[in-house]
Amino acid sequence: MTTPELFSNAPQTVTFTPTRRAGLARLTTFAPRTGTHYANQRNYDFGSGDRSAVSALSPWIKHRLITEEEVLTQTLDRHSLQGSIKFVQEVFWRGYFKGWMQQHPSVWHSYQAGVLRAQQALEQDMSRKANYEDAIAGRAGIACFDHWCTELKSSGYLHNHARMWFASIWIFTLRLPWELGADFFLTHLVDGDAAANTLSWRWVGGLHTKGKTYLARPSNIAEFTNGRFDPTGQLSLDAVPLEEDLVHPAVPLVPMSPLPNVDYLLLITPEDCQPETFVAHPPMGVIGLRPADQAHQSVQVSTFAQGALTDAISRSRDTAADVMSIQDWSAPLISAAQKAGVNQIVTAAATIGPIADHLEAAKPALVRAGIHLHLHQRRYDALTWPHATKGFFKLKKKIPIILADLGLSST
Repeated sequence: MTTPELFSNAPQTVTFTPTRRAGLARLTTFAPRTGTHYANQRNYDFGSGDRSAVSALSPWIKHRLITEEEVLTQTLDRHSLQGSIKFVQEVFWRGYFKGWMQQHPSVWHSYQAGVLRAQQALEQDMSRKANYEDAIAGRAGIACFDHWCTELKSSGYLHNHARMWFASIWIFTLRLPWELGADFFLTHLVDGDAAANTLSWRWVGGLHTKGKTYLARPSNIAEFTNGRFDPTGQLSLDAVPLEEDLVHPAVPLVPMSPLPNVDYLLLITPEDCQPETFVAHPPMGVIGLRPADQAHQSVQVSTFAQGALTDAISRSRDTAADVMSIQDWSAPLISAAQKAGVNQIVTAAATIGPIADHLEAAKPALVRAGIHLHLHQRRYDALTWPHATKGFFKLKKKIPIILADLGLSST
């Protein structure tokens, strides 16, 4: 069904409150705009005071306080697939990145090692270190870049177009290591996703699609910031693709087993804060865990993750369950399972990234304690990821089939 897009063009601000209710409210507000309005306006960055051109739903989707399927449902309730195709494709981009990274896990581990190498190299090059510190402090001397740096740190969010411009300037104009730029984003973005962030930076630099780079152009920045910025003469005119010696082999996706129909402990992580939609019966106990905050992690990122977990637990059977930020998850999991009198733990499957790293590190201790960890994969992921083997185009062609399999109208 197509609904006429009759609404005010007044500026919209978005407050990133880490609750399901707030995410649904933003979805309801923006869903009518996911047709022609989004297609025509999506590339415009009007600044943090006006998010009317974009949904800004990604923080809630990242933690699955709302799901991609819910977003697609509301979109297709108001527009045809043809009328909302640009927005629908943007929803699927996140699934593409997650699926591709899941099948190329060495990219994540290579990135992590690259961050450490780049940090160590800065200590041997004081001039470059000073340039890096100026960049992350918003003192690069390029007005648009410095503005986005300040906006990112103050709000925890940037328009997607601004993220591309920022990454391009970081890599090709400032000539700083891409891994440090990606790490800077993950430190401050409340929607920071390991796959989407890492692969987007690699794409800008010419590593994801080999040899294809994204060059920020002054005219493009001037046009799509409505003339707020015009860095003519300040940006690199060349974008020589980055190179790497590593080959990242594809690994097969591992099918998930059905959840056990027995008593269990429910583990809620920032990966999925809506577990009530996939558990078959109430758990014997609930625990919320998130990675220990890195020393440089922003307050916005930490607060949103903590709030999302708290909100998820408030909808669970055990509303007084512990929410812990800790590096080693094995001890609290074993203790919580023993307290609940169970030897089964159920949680949402975590994609390649920090949550998956923590779960993997805890497994040996859980096995020794006779505790079994069961992972649930959402149907949206199971339908989307197998098509994320090459470029996005392969997945894009499958969108109507995936929507049909999800039971969503695409007429």
